[in-house]
Amino acid sequence: MSRLISRLLTIGLAVTNSLRRRRPTASRPVRKILVAHHLLLGDTILLAPLLAKLAQRYPDAERVILCRPAVATLFSGRPYGFVAQPHDLRSFSSLRQILAKGPFDIAFVLGDNRYAWLARASGAKWIVGFEGDRPAWKNWMVDESHPHSTVPATWADMAAGLIDGAAPQAFRPGDWPAPAAKPPHVPGGPYAVLHVGASTPLKLWPAERWRALAAHLVELGVTPVWSVGPGETALVDEIDPLNQHPRHCGSLSLAQLWTLLVSAKLLICPDTGVAHLGKVVGVPTIALFGPGSIDIYGKGTFWRDAIYIALAEEPFPCRDQKLLFRRELTWVRRCGRSPSECLTPGACMQAIPLTRVKAAVDRLINCEAT
Repeated sequence: MSRLISRLLTIGLAVTNSLRRRRPTASRPVRKILVAHHLLLGDTILLAPLLAKLAQRYPDAERVILCRPAVATLFSGRPYGFVAQPHDLRSFSSLRQILAKGPFDIAFVLGDNRYAWLARASGAKWIVGFEGDRPAWKNWMVDESHPHSTVPATWADMAAGLIDGAAPQAFRPGDWPAPAAKPPHVPGGPYAVLHVGASTPLKLWPAERWRALAAHLVELGVTPVWSVGPGETALVDEIDPLNQHPRHCGSLSLAQLWTLLVSAKLLICPDTGVAHLGKVVGVPTIALFGPGSIDIYGKGTFWRDAIYIALAEEPFPCRDQKLLFRRELTWVRRCGRSPSECLTPGACMQAIPLTRVKAAVDRLINCEAT
């Protein structure tokens, strides 16, 4: 019931506030900015170049970003001057807190344009977003629509394109302050974090290859540390049934995971939000791409200086879908199928051989990454 009330209130306020649409001008400067979305961890982190660009353009403006409650802790250091406002779709209290933050002179909507309605409800006078979301009603509150890139580009770099002007400077470790967290237990010597979980089983690398990779790290004098999210302990049990190496199984907050990664020799994981967290932390990262697109989620321009190796079998026949946030882009090659829709579950991840991953590990351990 509270969710229905929240929706009705949002619609009513958005329609009413539409009478106050107003583009910022020199005589009406931007004093308050909202970045509205409900993206997952990785896509939220990849908004960093947009946040950096907004901070450069409007250094004196108050800046607010909506994000899922679990991700909000990563903003405790106010990266690029942004304050995180937790957004829980199920909570009427969360909606009230967002509305209380307004009004805003300008809002930027990422991913799903339905959040333009929330931005308008909170008093945003001008709303900027990407064109072409479906169904069409999602776009009704967007005042300024931009196309996605017509050539291969990362999501991070495309997001920064929502505001005119030169691209922000390349990311440097420290640009995003580390969040406060209770330090987790770490090994005494060099260690590597092997985050083996993922949001879908289609992104899981075979257990026997993780086991062999851990053995290779031990030979190099590096302790493997297993990591998974809540509810994924069985993945580590299958890989390391004798509990030979340290593990963190759903026990760390994102802020604590950041702390674990800071001192790691390297991070190895599927193409997940944790791989993008590695970019922000500055830990050398090896990301294993199965269904996902390196073009969309690789280094790009903003993270061009990151020590980050993306591995995938290219091309892969069923990485053939062209959708990004429900928009069809001719250059996109990815797969968003569910496990029940996939005719060859896990084949794209199984195609990444152990030898390639071991070679990438050797490069990073020997500081030869480019």
